[in-house]
Amino acid sequence: MPNSVYKIIELVGSSSTSWEEATNNAVVKASQSLRDLRICEVVKLDTKIEDGKIVAYRARVQLSFKYGNE
Repeated sequence: MPNSVYKIIELVGSSSTSWEEATNNAVVKASQSLRDLRICEVVKLDTKIEDGKIVAYRARVQLSFKYGNE
């Protein structure tokens, strides 16, 4: 791992079920186009409310992945 470089991006995943599923949805989607995902840090959790009820759980995550062709 010496001399490695990592890039960090921020995504928001959502779910009608839970924050865990929202986080997983973000990671799964990112893994479809990014290689060598390393860390997922949840930086914020919130919910969407309609008519006094929670209708969506949202997780803002920072994902890091190895940058370059190493």
